[in-house]
Amino acid sequence: MHLFRPPRWIARFYPSYTWRLAVSGKAVFLTFDDGPHPDITPFVLGELEKRGLKATFFCVGENMQRHPEIVKQILNAGHTIGNHTMRHTNGWKVSDEDYFTSVTDFEAQYSTPLFRPPYGRMKRSQRKKLAKDYTIIMWSWLSYDYDRSVPVSKILSKAKRIRPGDILVLHDNPKMADRQKELLPALLDYLGDFEFLILDA
Repeated sequence: MHLFRPPRWIARFYPSYTWRLAVSGKAVFLTFDDGPHPDITPFVLGELEKRGLKATFFCVGENMQRHPEIVKQILNAGHTIGNHTMRHTNGWKVSDEDYFTSVTDFEAQYSTPLFRPPYGRMKRSQRKKLAKDYTIIMWSWLSYDYDRSVPVSKILSKAKRIRPGDILVLHDNPKMADRQKELLPALLDYLGDFEFLILDA
């Protein structure tokens, strides 16, 4: 089952997370997870530049170390960067100590008040601690661009449900670069009458 929009009750169950934001006018928040990577991030940046749009990139620290030139491109273009852990760490599968180390290792190379847990997964103890220091950003519209069982045409049809204030999740992950090159231009064109805002703490 693919939930492009999380159920309404989830925001009440996890009040320390940011799922969507109040906006004035027709605006959304576009985010990209897992990069940066030379096989896809420059393409994403190019598509955004063509349209004069801004986004927030939740980067993996190891990828930032490998591709510092792309990090510079992201920042020079006026986009923002959020913490997606150093090693794309799944909070459900590691100890709290290992999880916090992955977060702080990222912070040691780039300081940001924005955090998104990989896979959207954290234990309660992890969430409680990180909420003291970060704005934890989740989403109100998930693209499923990473899931090859979901046709791009279906993702675009589900974009009809995007509403002002939504936080949208896409990926600049090389494993699905071919899908993103098909999806992103069409999605941005479809959302052409929306304003795109960057996330800030």
